[in-house]
Amino acid sequence: MLLNGNGTHCRFTNLVLLGEIMQVVSWSMALVVLFNTQKARSMMLPWNVRIWWIYSFLHSIICTALDIYYILRNHGSPGIGDYIAFLDLPASTCLLGISIRGATGISFFETGITNPLLNVKTEKHAEENRESPYGKATPLQRITFSWLNPLFEVGNKRPLEQEEIPDIDIRDSAGFLSCLFNDSLNCVKNMDATTNPSIYKAIFLFIWKKAATNALFAMIGAVASCIGPYLIDDLVKFLSGKKQQHSLSGYLLALAFLSSKVIETVAQRQWIFGAYQLGLRLRVALISQIYKKGLYLSSESRQSHASGEIINYMSVDLQRIVDVMYLMNIIWMLPIQISLAIYILSNNLGLLGSLAALAAMVIILAINIPNTKIQRRLQSKMMEAKDSRMKATAEVLRNMRTLKLQAWETRFLHNLESLRKIEYILIWKARSSAAISSFLFWGSPSFISIMAFGTCIPMGIPFTAGKVLSALATFRMLQYPLFNLSDLLSAAAQAKVSIDRVTSYLQQGEVQMDAVLFAPKDESEFDIEISAGKFSWNPESRIPTLDGIELKVKGGMKVAICGTVGSGKSSLLSSILGDIMKLSGTVKISGTKAYVPQSPWILTGTIRENILFGNPFDSVRYDRTVKACALMKDFQLFPCGDLTEIGERGINMSGGQKQRIQIARAAYQDADIYLLDDPFSAVDAHTGTQLFQECLMGILKEKTILYVTHQVEFLPAADLILVLQDGRITQAGTFDELLRQNTGFDALVGAHNQALESIFTVQKSSRTCEKPLSDGEADTESRINPELQLNGKHDPRHNLSNDITRKGGRLTQDEEREKGSIRKEVYWSYLTTVWAGAFVPLIILAQLLFLVLQIASNYWITWASPLTSGTEPAMEITFLFFGYILLSVGSSVFAFVRAMLVTTAGLLTSQKLFINMLHSVLRAPMAFFDSTSTGRILNRVSEDQSVLDIEMAGRLGWCVFTFIQVLGTIIVMSQVAWQVFVIFIPVTAICIWYQQYYTSTARELTRLTGIQTAPILHHFVESLSGAAAIRAFNQENRFTETNLILIDNYSRPWFHNMSATEWISFRLNILSNFVFAFSVVFLVSLPHGIINPRIAGLAVTYGLNLNTQLANMVSTICNAGNKMISVERILQYSNIASEAPLVVEDYKPPNNWPHVGKICIINLQIRYAEHLPSVLKNISCTIPGGKKVGVVGRTGSGKSTLIQAIFRIVEPREGSIEIDDINICKIGLHDLRSRLSIIPQDPTMFEGTVRGNMDPLEQYSDSEIWEAMDKCQLGDLVRAREEKLDSTVVENGENWSLGQRQLFCLGRALLKTTRILILDEATASVDSATDGVIQKIISQEFKNCTVVTIAHRIHTVIDSDLVLVLSEGRIVEYNTPAKLLEREDSFFSKLIKEYSLRSQDFNSITKLKNEHCIL
Repeated sequence: MLLNGNGTHCRFTNLVLLGEIMQVVSWSMALVVLFNTQKARSMMLPWNVRIWWIYSFLHSIICTALDIYYILRNHGSPGIGDYIAFLDLPASTCLLGISIRGATGISFFETGITNPLLNVKTEKHAEENRESPYGKATPLQRITFSWLNPLFEVGNKRPLEQEEIPDIDIRDSAGFLSCLFNDSLNCVKNMDATTNPSIYKAIFLFIWKKAATNALFAMIGAVASCIGPYLIDDLVKFLSGKKQQHSLSGYLLALAFLSSKVIETVAQRQWIFGAYQLGLRLRVALISQIYKKGLYLSSESRQSHASGEIINYMSVDLQRIVDVMYLMNIIWMLPIQISLAIYILSNNLGLLGSLAALAAMVIILAINIPNTKIQRRLQSKMMEAKDSRMKATAEVLRNMRTLKLQAWETRFLHNLESLRKIEYILIWKARSSAAISSFLFWGSPSFISIMAFGTCIPMGIPFTAGKVLSALATFRMLQYPLFNLSDLLSAAAQAKVSIDRVTSYLQQGEVQMDAVLFAPKDESEFDIEISAGKFSWNPESRIPTLDGIELKVKGGMKVAICGTVGSGKSSLLSSILGDIMKLSGTVKISGTKAYVPQSPWILTGTIRENILFGNPFDSVRYDRTVKACALMKDFQLFPCGDLTEIGERGINMSGGQKQRIQIARAAYQDADIYLLDDPFSAVDAHTGTQLFQECLMGILKEKTILYVTHQVEFLPAADLILVLQDGRITQAGTFDELLRQNTGFDALVGAHNQALESIFTVQKSSRTCEKPLSDGEADTESRINPELQLNGKHDPRHNLSNDITRKGGRLTQDEEREKGSIRKEVYWSYLTTVWAGAFVPLIILAQLLFLVLQIASNYWITWASPLTSGTEPAMEITFLFFGYILLSVGSSVFAFVRAMLVTTAGLLTSQKLFINMLHSVLRAPMAFFDSTSTGRILNRVSEDQSVLDIEMAGRLGWCVFTFIQVLGTIIVMSQVAWQVFVIFIPVTAICIWYQQYYTSTARELTRLTGIQTAPILHHFVESLSGAAAIRAFNQENRFTETNLILIDNYSRPWFHNMSATEWISFRLNILSNFVFAFSVVFLVSLPHGIINPRIAGLAVTYGLNLNTQLANMVSTICNAGNKMISVERILQYSNIASEAPLVVEDYKPPNNWPHVGKICIINLQIRYAEHLPSVLKNISCTIPGGKKVGVVGRTGSGKSTLIQAIFRIVEPREGSIEIDDINICKIGLHDLRSRLSIIPQDPTMFEGTVRGNMDPLEQYSDSEIWEAMDKCQLGDLVRAREEKLDSTVVENGENWSLGQRQLFCLGRALLKTTRILILDEATASVDSATDGVIQKIISQEFKNCTVVTIAHRIHTVIDSDLVLVLSEGRIVEYNTPAKLLEREDSFFSKLIKEYSLRSQDFNSITKLKNEHCIL
């Protein structure tokens, strides 16, 4: 190596030459062996061999560089040894690639043996991924990314679909990465001997191998990037002294420039690709960890981490962590680049000049440090604000039906806007801080050069054009790493906040895995045994939720659990499931278990999928189960039977249908123990009886069953009844034994007895009344459909709409997706949203002025500098330097102006688009929410909105900036000789072709990535809400596996989209490298004196960055186009068809409307969607003002739909509804809904306080709130709490029982005094005694109001003035209860009879008890 120019001192040149020849031969033989080894599919390369090859590559590249340097310095010709050394480089490069490829130690064999990290399920999951194009690619294909060519061919023929995207490599699959991260966690646990391992350490163990490979490529790229600036001085000297030098030296210079740029390109593209790949792997691993954690979160942890907050972790925080993976390589690159830069500068400007430049770099970094701290603090606050907004948004979306029914959407809209305003202010501050970093980036070359040149001038260090240009090229080379360092510090600050947040979540408490002991079936006398059990939802509370629990249940026993609201019934079941914190005692169970929660938990999917719940389909068992659960008739009515798709949260099912589906799910499991939490509350009397007899006492008669119930008629059949009060089992025994004890059980039974007496009284009075109906009374008799009465079957003419066959009865359709190129209207909408686009020309002008002044400053100092050290400069050095300072400072000022303009325009646009989308979504009809999963909306307001807040404006700005930069570089290079400009014409054409060829595929990949994000979030939200049921059924592995599949569905388009970006970047970089090399060769070939060496050197200085600029320009345009899809998706939800206006000025009702409360329904037809059948069919009836009307009917008969029609939640397809002679379809929705009161079927509570839940609109005083709470039986309960009205309500009100939540809804209605009150199963989840009290309160407080009551408890409607009976969406009967009971064949009589028969055993036992008391 050092023989060049020094060969006379070597006595054994032949031996040296022979050694180099042997080295080339040995490496060539190694390559042959390796390629043969690869064919045998064996890649087990030892580490020492890999390290040796990596070292050899570094040795070879350094030797080659020095050989070229000495040849140029001595103006000599390369010898045989030099040529042999040059041959070393490609051989060592190939060995480098092979050594890196085998660095993981993973091997694939035809025998099917897999990596031991994979368990059986993961191996099955990843089987199809093994043949991915990336996994099969050769080293050359990986370097050139040509393994993507088949995908581009498909993408250019037609829009890509998800199934056309190739599989990912097994090492990038979710199953493999999840296992690998678990191993890292376990390793940290073992090393630190802790149960809470450090996530930082686990991440380090997880990424270090891949990160080390990326670091190696980054360092190689850093070294290669410094070669160009170093050679510029030699080039200027060559051009200024061509006569004295051999032309071969010039061509070798061109070759050196080209070689360094090619090596830089290959290394750069590999480390960037590796960084993205590493980011994907870390994202996948952390998503799987977050999901698994969600399945096991304890109740206390769940209350402190709302679903919206956790979604933020998965979408926003993980993105921040992934971002730092890309910038992390700056840590390795910057020291190398700064060291080499100092070396280059010391050669050109002397030691003092280089130290001054180093000092300038240190100053820039020092200025960035406080700015980084500010950004970290702002980032932390910004994420907290985003969490609050996402939490509130998720809550609003989840309870949208309630908000619309109560006319609260405007209030909650303002709440979301205020939360967004807080977030917006923090984003503005953070982006302004980022604009300062941008100013430092663009101004850093000027500042460093001013410091360096300013130091050299007083010291008398001579300037030459070559040295100045070399220094300028070095400063420009340092610009990107310094800026990226700023980005790294900023990203590190953000990632630190995000990792801490994720760590906090992953280290939250879990359910006690050892709370329940499992005993083999044949080794235990009892199926369930609790001894001295003490449990609490809040371990810090002084009063436990359950205390002194003693329970032993033998196999096959039926145990009923009853008690007043909030007594601890559901908590007792949770103690058996292990969900509630066990403070002391033991819980043992023997056998498998199934669980039916109180609030139905239904998965999005078909009915059959919900019932099977991961079990194989057994037609005999399945048919027996659905028959016992009274679902056969429902299947006949559904468009596709049991294959009909259920909407999100069972939105297109009635409450009873959802309850029966989840009972069927439990029954189909064929478990040993069944835990049923109030399973009969949402079904009518007939269906409840059928469920009890055919399911609990039929197909499950041999099973152990614990069932919570408020319906006393289901108690006599129990082998054991537990009565709970204040968290203790106060009574236990059979029904007969409890009746004889004359204790608290009498209150429950007595209330039920009174309800039955009211029914019997009405029945008796109707039978004794023989008076025939007059003609007038006959007119008010029910409109009875004889066909319905005779056969009770659905009219086939109304079964299906025309679209059912085509859409398969699906309510939730696939997410909408644009295809083809992004419409110009999307770009135009974004650019003109604020001030009609006035910012755009200002930003372009600022960039033009910045670039012109920057080029002028470089041109100025180059033109005025002498060619050689002995030549006088064109002007006085002080004036030269002063002019350079003015031009440099001016360019930096415009860089800052441009950054602020981009920040301002971007944030204003982002804010306006968010507000537009928010208003559009909240004003959308309920049909939109019924057919759109919450995950899709949350994805837009979280991830897509984050793109608009942080990235979109900057990316579009960079499109303009890089284009202007490339244009400026071309102009500078063309100034030397116009012939250089000619080559840019075909090159530009090729770039445009590449861009179009790339965009058609990348655009669809980006869209598919966005679409595949929503299922992950949706599945997570569903799993989080049903975590207790998932654990109870031992289905954690199945749901985790589903999550891994969804993650892989996301990873496939994301990975290939990222790879496609590197595919085009590599090709454009190589293309620009050869353009630059052609330019250098052209300059070298021109005769002496034709060109100015100074301007030629300046052209080369700019040309050094041409590859980066050109690649940046095209990739930025492509990336901006990909990110513009987020704008496209937000604009989709900004133009949703709205509900009717909230207020119609021309049809405003009087202030006292409704003053009578008369409701007239005329020929009403309702359907939930155009492709679904009608739910209500030709309903016509009149509800007189001030009357109490009960609405009854079988489950799914249309009762709740009728209520929704009155509130215009669904608009009539035909017909109308009039209230006090005003057509409600003509007035505004707010005017309608705010004048009506409703207690909905699903009780809703919002996160906040008791006061905020009772009075969300803040209209009432505390005394009025207390009065209402006393009336609804909640006053004493809330007073017992320390915070009183400020007592906490967590998400979904989960720290209150379901019955208590229903009482809160009653309290809201009592506060809101209106003439019409709708009760939709308002007391379904309260005990009979509380129900009786509530019915008295309602009759007193609303005695002059129209009250429409939907109820399955017949006694709640028996004393109504009128009863409306619905069946299959039609009115079957409508009259007074007495008149309907006169006819034994009436539907109402049958309902009463069923309810009475169900309580027959109860009555006989009660009579025996009364006789015993008399005796």
